[in-house]
Amino acid sequence: MVACLRSGWVGTGPKVQRFEAMLAEYVGAAEVRCLSSCTAALMLALRVHGIGAGDEVLVPTMTFVASANAVEHVGATPVLIDAEPGTGLIDLDAAEAAITPATRAIMPVHFAGRPIDMDRLNSLRDRCGLAVVEDAAHAIGAEWDGARIGSHGNLTAFSFYVTKNITTIEGGALATEDAEIAARVERLALHGLSLGAWERFSDQGFRHYEAVEPGFKFNMTDVQASIGLHQLPRLDAWIDRRTQLWERYDELLADLPLRTPPAAVAGTRHARHLYQVLLDPTAPLTRDQLLDELHARRIGTGVHYRGVHLHPYYRDRYAIAPERFPVATAISERTISLPLSAKVTDADQDDVVLALRELLDR
Repeated sequence: MVACLRSGWVGTGPKVQRFEAMLAEYVGAAEVRCLSSCTAALMLALRVHGIGAGDEVLVPTMTFVASANAVEHVGATPVLIDAEPGTGLIDLDAAEAAITPATRAIMPVHFAGRPIDMDRLNSLRDRCGLAVVEDAAHAIGAEWDGARIGSHGNLTAFSFYVTKNITTIEGGALATEDAEIAARVERLALHGLSLGAWERFSDQGFRHYEAVEPGFKFNMTDVQASIGLHQLPRLDAWIDRRTQLWERYDELLADLPLRTPPAAVAGTRHARHLYQVLLDPTAPLTRDQLLDELHARRIGTGVHYRGVHLHPYYRDRYAIAPERFPVATAISERTISLPLSAKVTDADQDDVVLALRELLDR
């Protein structure tokens, strides 16, 4: 990063190109384009599929609001779908039942790093003629049937936000098998210009450019990419460490009034992004009380997530009652994410478990 700052070139340039090539090799996709965020990647994926006003996109309601927001931003309508019990993944049976003549796409989320059933997803895609935009914000490094998420023939969006398994502080990427789509994504990410800044101001001298279509300002910088270049080679070892902590949580929490995550499907690799537990209704305090008590003990936790249908904009715009999505509503009320990262030590984890035991084993 320091070398990048000293080079005199800090915008989109050679380090971004190098990071894109590394990501393509890691994921197993023909092309990857780096962007300013995963949200930008989702928006551009919908845009290049030609999705807009009058179109419907199936979106899980158990996700971060960015997934649904991306659909709104291109002028389409997000059709929210309930979650599977246990995994929190989109219910593909419910998704298929929600298809109408206006349905153009489905946006599955590899929730918490758990890969969705890619065989069922792609079968639904092919049978119903849907575009698929995979939201893999949590799932870089995850695998289905021995192939990494991002290599299953769909446009796939990744996140490198500060909380993710690897980070460029802010940033994202879109993987594709189509070179023409990749070129258009790159163009749309920088105002729709025929040449990027690195090409316009290279050592070959100034080159004229044209606005081919109205684009956005969604590019990643070389400063961000310089961080990613050193994060990506560490990813697999970090996932291995997360797996060790995950399995230790499973063992240490087994007798408390909470439900630990279901086991990964055989033949898959879980990216282990979020370790979520569901508080049992019989627990001696509510989920929010538990959050407050853990905070008082200097233990950081999170909620992933309150369903999209519970947020005022979507609740009111689409007149959604919580009962319409019972699984996602129950998760929203009872879920809590415990500290999990490659930096967490066994002693840190023991502190978390001790606090939970003091609060729940009453």
